[in-house]
Amino acid sequence: MNASLESICLTVNGRRHEVACPPMERLSEVLRERVGLRGTKVGCDTGDCGACTVLLRGSPVCSCLTPAKQAENQTIETIEGLAGTQINSLQRAFHRHGAAQCGICTPGMIMSAAALLRQNSSPSKNQIKSALAGVLCRCTGYAKIVDAVFDASLGLEPESSPEPGRSVGKVIPRLDGMPKIDGTERFGADEWPDGALYVRAVRSPHHAAKFRFGNLQEWKESRSGVEHVFTAEDIPGKNLYGAIPRFADQPALAEGESRFRGEAVAAVVGEPKFVADIDLAGFPVVWEPLTPILDSSDSKSCDARRLHPHRKDNVLTEGKVFRGDPERAFGESSSQASGELETSYVEHAYIEPEAGCAWMEGGTVAIRACTQAPYLDRDETAKILGLPKERVRIIPSACGGGFGSKLDVSLQPLLGLATLRTGKPCRMAYSRTESFASSTKRHPAKLKARIAADLKGRIAAMEFSGEFNTGAYASWGPTVADRVPIHASGPYSTPNYSAVAQAIHTNGPVSGAFRGFGVPQAAIIQEMLYDELAYASGSDRLEFRLRNALRDGDSAVCGQILKGVGISDCFQALRPRWRSALERTAARNRAGEPSTKFGTGIAGCWYGCGNTSLANPSTVRVGVSRDGRVFLHQGATDIGQGSNTVISQICADALGVPVSEMNIIGPDTNLTPDCGKTSASRQTVVTGKAAHLAGKCLRMALLRACNKGDNSKLSVRDGIVRAVDDEGEQEVVLAERGLDDFGYVFSAEETYDPPTSPLDENGQGSPYAVYGYGAQIAEVAVDTRLGTVAVQKITAAHDVGRVINPILAEGQIEGGIAQGLGFALMEEYVPGRTENLHDYLIPTIGDMPEIETIFVEKPDPEGPLGAKGLGEHALIPTAPAILNAIRHATGIRIEKVPALPHRVLEAIRASEAARG
Repeated sequence: MNASLESICLTVNGRRHEVACPPMERLSEVLRERVGLRGTKVGCDTGDCGACTVLLRGSPVCSCLTPAKQAENQTIETIEGLAGTQINSLQRAFHRHGAAQCGICTPGMIMSAAALLRQNSSPSKNQIKSALAGVLCRCTGYAKIVDAVFDASLGLEPESSPEPGRSVGKVIPRLDGMPKIDGTERFGADEWPDGALYVRAVRSPHHAAKFRFGNLQEWKESRSGVEHVFTAEDIPGKNLYGAIPRFADQPALAEGESRFRGEAVAAVVGEPKFVADIDLAGFPVVWEPLTPILDSSDSKSCDARRLHPHRKDNVLTEGKVFRGDPERAFGESSSQASGELETSYVEHAYIEPEAGCAWMEGGTVAIRACTQAPYLDRDETAKILGLPKERVRIIPSACGGGFGSKLDVSLQPLLGLATLRTGKPCRMAYSRTESFASSTKRHPAKLKARIAADLKGRIAAMEFSGEFNTGAYASWGPTVADRVPIHASGPYSTPNYSAVAQAIHTNGPVSGAFRGFGVPQAAIIQEMLYDELAYASGSDRLEFRLRNALRDGDSAVCGQILKGVGISDCFQALRPRWRSALERTAARNRAGEPSTKFGTGIAGCWYGCGNTSLANPSTVRVGVSRDGRVFLHQGATDIGQGSNTVISQICADALGVPVSEMNIIGPDTNLTPDCGKTSASRQTVVTGKAAHLAGKCLRMALLRACNKGDNSKLSVRDGIVRAVDDEGEQEVVLAERGLDDFGYVFSAEETYDPPTSPLDENGQGSPYAVYGYGAQIAEVAVDTRLGTVAVQKITAAHDVGRVINPILAEGQIEGGIAQGLGFALMEEYVPGRTENLHDYLIPTIGDMPEIETIFVEKPDPEGPLGAKGLGEHALIPTAPAILNAIRHATGIRIEKVPALPHRVLEAIRASEAARG
């Protein structure tokens, strides 16, 4: 290998570097591994995502496609170079607009934008979109990015500084935003201890297969740089993990049988320069392929092979909700609508593939990796390694997108095993193909429903059934099966109701959590049938929904009496926009080409925040150090949604100090209490409430020490606590006081667990303490010759209870709409065929429509300061609104999602044939 090395001189950010590398080595690899500039990110290694964009001779290039030799003696600029002297106006604009959410695509975006602004100092928004078209973002929906570049070109730099105790409701840039923008943020693949070995997994190429190993020792000894090969036999603890303990069924390394394509069967460990590039095709494993079961209906047949012997008919679990007498209500109803719907696998497609590193801290295994659930990672990894929990430490890296899939354990046990067995630090980074093949997906679903209405246009009854293909292992399948029947009614009063959902095993990819836990699939068929009922009764589609919308004091389908219900407020906020959208659609149809049909659709949503009928606590600690700094220990992982900032705002206001004075610690299982998983739109509600309680508690302790009342103004700085009221000022010198058990002069730790109750055998109970609501209008154009659908505008009204930070909330809505658009129109994961970002399509900057956001604030009595969750809600109404707009434009009903062009054409032709 050394014979192929060549000395190459690179000029990077004005500095010369002489590196020895193969001349065809990727420039991205040279910059990251040899020069040490890891601000340039790697998301695909195929030029599809653009995260690795750098400037070569002033022009943006994908450094993953650029050979190092090609860059010799050329000027190279990376994100670190832009930040080398001062943060420029473009980066400040990204920070101010919240254009960096998770931040993994941000270096590529900024470098592309910098090149544009040097060539064109006053670009239009369309020119900005064109310049950034080569960089993918999965979080933002791109709107904030375009706005940031446009404002930077105009030199706009407004600033605001909220008063102490008044940050909630204000536009405050992310407290953790600057590292995402200047290239110093460290994601899973960006940091590792010196001398770390490299870990790679050997994965099954088959959907289902028996296997056995050949001579592993001989193979290892014949490969330079390979030090160890581990199999299931080397796992010291229980080779089993799962997101929900009583359903745990997945091995860290398969034993004798692989149940899905991409399952890990062995781990190869050794020197990075050898192991990272080794061809694993010759690994000594003999496969005996089995006939795979890939369809959920086939899996339930009586002669189907059981994937897990103890699960009859391959049914993992079933959820159900029954209320009233649906059969009687259907018999007495005046109108009915029924339908079937099938949805596909959807890939999370975060731009950061799974990555991390591990090392020993004495007898403790420390693991730094991208995750949404540090305490779950700790507990499951400790079990696999045969260690007590306190001997495993999880330190989340920055997370380059998650959306649910990084709730599951992935590489943590493999890193822990390699480090524990070798005693050396280890690192691991999945390739894009490996990430696609092995990570969890949105559940494919087969859904049936029928809904009845009375003469007054009020919903009388609904029946729903769903088969959710949960794949080879449980993951979050039980959560999907439990959550869907509760939500399948939509945010509408439904007095008679029957809903059943099953999670069914197949040899397909593991299906897990993905922004909505099955509710987005169910919402499509429910909202589709609402349109049918509205058309049949001659009702306006918005007014039909408003007539049936839940209101305060109404009973949900699970019997829970609801409070703070904002869905009718959302529809009312959309009323004038709905009328305008219908008028625009009619005008476009009159003026447009006959082959292009325009349509307008609407859909509503609701979503329970947090775990379903389960304990759901978060614990937050806040303390004051002797030098007068305030530290917030909050273990809620921020995956781009903004929890670091939002929770700090809530705590700062409760304490009564400026949010800029909050110092965030965590998450880290050794340093921060458990704030639960970043999932189910729970962090603002649950951890936010714990932070509010902790802030209030600490405030009272400080005021007591100053002998002042709650109406006093409080300040904590320069080693002194000061409290001022109408009677004067009192202060406490912190250095004169002792430290508590947490190492602070004053501290408070509070836990909040939302009040819920278990569901009975009919699914009756109080599954969530807080619900959020939303409604969206979609305006589309359908090319009836090609079957293509262009979304022109989405108008979104969301009840968030209380807007904690408007710019972050807007970003969540825009990002959710982008993923909802992909779900509706383009995203379909096919194992073995779409395992890259070229064949698997996610929305680009050019696919995004105009988005108008309307905030509705109907305070929830349980939420912190009235706040509700938002992350999941933003995605749920988008696909049904788009599909209903297609129906409005063409008269066709799409029954297989996504609505790819060939499916739209098939539906159009079938409709034409039916009309004769």
